Amino acid sequence: MTICLNELASEIVYKFNKRSNIGRSYIIAFDGLSGAGKTTLVNKLDSLLKQKCNVVVIHMDDHIEKRSARYNTGHEEWYEYYYLQWDTEILKDEIFRSIHNGNTKLTLPYYEKSSDKNYAKNISVPLNSIVLIEGIFLQRKEWKAYYDYTIFIDCPREIRYERVLNRDSYIGDKQAILDKYKRRYWLGEEYYLRTVNPMENANKILKCNGLLGVVNSHGQDST
Repeated sequence: MTICLNELASEIVYKFNKRSNIGRSYIIAFDGLSGAGKTTLVNKLDSLLKQKCNVVVIHMDDHIEKRSARYNTGHEEWYEYYYLQWDTEILKDEIFRSIHNGNTKLTLPYYEKSSDKNYAKNISVPLNSIVLIEGIFLQRKEWKAYYDYTIFIDCPREIRYERVLNRDSYIGDKQAILDKYKRRYWLGEEYYLRTVNPMENANKILKCNGLLGVVNSHGQDST
């Protein structure tokens, strides 16, 4: 079926209002590979949803580890990306379990790229709110049990590749970006697809046409 962002926002509000557990926030995971448009989609939904309810957005890339924990560790680069980029156990406790247990005050580790340091930041999560969590590898075994609803954004590979090659200029020129993605990011993504099968396990798949205004929706739940 074809669905626009307004319809998706209305669907999310409907699910939120019909939720069985009203003692905590409603947690939605927006999963997808690099360059799929996760951040853009969630930011647009945030603007639409906050007109109707409390919304908290969490970007998992804000909570990565400092470079010494994820580079030059002796492991292959794809392994560093998948297993060491985030402290999965700390984030499970501080984000996922805390929200799932109804905690309204969270203290989260934030990564500051300019100083390559992590610092603690307090955020509020009202009980009567929708929490939009976006990032890659969200359906990994440490985290997936805490979501109320999971959406996987499926974007054509050629569009994703073009986006990251034009986006990640901090790595270097386009050849340097391509080389790093081949060594590190794309191999980590292939491992995720092979071992977790996130598209099969998501509640909904949004098949992006590259514009993020209109997407095709299907999956286990395509209401």
